Amino acid sequence: MQINKLFDTAIIGGGVAGTSLLYTLAAFTPVKNIVLFEKYDELAMLNSNPKANSQTLHVGDIETNYTYEKAQKVKRDASFVSNYIYNVGGIEKIGFVRDKMVLAVGKKEVQKLKERYETFKSLYPYLELWDEKFLVEHEPKLMEGRTEEVLAMGARNQITTVDYKRLSESFAKNALDTDKNIQMHYNEAVTEIHREDNGHYLLRTENGEFHARTVVVNAGAYSLLFAQSMGYGHHFAILPIGGSFFFAKKKLLRTKVYTMQNPKLPFAAIHADPDCTQSWHTRFGPTAFALPKLERYHSLHLQDFIDALNIDTDVTKVYFDLFKDSTIRRYILKNFLEEIPLVGKEVFINDARKIIPTLGVEDLEFAEGYGGMRPQIIDKQKHELLLGEAKIVEEGIVFNMTPSPGATSSLAIAYKDAQTLCTHLGLSFDHARHERMIQSRI
Repeated sequence: MQINKLFDTAIIGGGVAGTSLLYTLAAFTPVKNIVLFEKYDELAMLNSNPKANSQTLHVGDIETNYTYEKAQKVKRDASFVSNYIYNVGGIEKIGFVRDKMVLAVGKKEVQKLKERYETFKSLYPYLELWDEKFLVEHEPKLMEGRTEEVLAMGARNQITTVDYKRLSESFAKNALDTDKNIQMHYNEAVTEIHREDNGHYLLRTENGEFHARTVVVNAGAYSLLFAQSMGYGHHFAILPIGGSFFFAKKKLLRTKVYTMQNPKLPFAAIHADPDCTQSWHTRFGPTAFALPKLERYHSLHLQDFIDALNIDTDVTKVYFDLFKDSTIRRYILKNFLEEIPLVGKEVFINDARKIIPTLGVEDLEFAEGYGGMRPQIIDKQKHELLLGEAKIVEEGIVFNMTPSPGATSSLAIAYKDAQTLCTHLGLSFDHARHERMIQSRI
């Protein structure tokens, strides 16, 4: 068996989370020897792939499920990504400047949106209220056949859309352009992690053994499985939620359009997104439904799925509490029906018409091959579904499971994790350089 030399840090997962950490370590720390393992043949093949997400840079301005406090944090985290895109010349290649809005439909939603605007306009000075007259001129499809009162809160000329696969590839390229010793291992899955007697970590793959002083696992649902295999995080379980999309057969919108979030529902309300990889055709979604998968379009080891569910009386209680709410029950049933061929569009169209009233079933097609899995974490001790970041930090090892919003927060999470690793390794983090290159726009 091949015995490789000792690395300072091993990163498991080549999505936007793993590559952002790779770049942050290479650019802003004295860490010299880094290895990244990606089990597929390219970076960002799962949730960071543009087919698996809505390609949104979540800033907190049009996401009505964010509190003011969360919006403050998300705004700062998102600025790291937008600054990076500007600073590397990635506008219209990685990140795209477009318009966006949240649409309120009906008197109750309109009133709530007005109140939200008054609360949030100091945090986002560029926000505007767009009345029906403006919408007729700006996005006429939103108003055709409309009978209910509407109001939008919008922003113009912001980075709204990001191709997170290209962003991941940019992070990796810029890390490799440094003088650090970086090894990229594609088509190589880590199967085991063990802590050795000297405090280092042994990582096994089908190609051999690797040793590292520190490890960060950015492997979605598998992050928790790795943690639990090492004795950590047994108070967590996973509810795997799959999302699907529908494409409009024509270009309908130029603007990213979100809708008002129902506060009772734990998952995102429907939105319409011009897709940067499909000539800006409008993509509607996502649906949200529990699926017996950990990766949407890849084979599943049944034992991994059973381990991730970690079902016991505590997990069952969380499921029961979710299902006993009639709003959530109806939502779950509706999303189940939306996944059924031939029937799905007929059900989904009712939600889509909240955005475009004249939309017909014949105008939509199921986005085959699109959608991903989000491992929603259940806290068994608190008997609740966690909708924010879930992370386990132990001595020299970090497990990132389901940061929300994950891709938007990737550089901010990497910033935090890199400092954690530097502390463990007795190294310094170059805060001044990070502030110049990431926290500011050059």
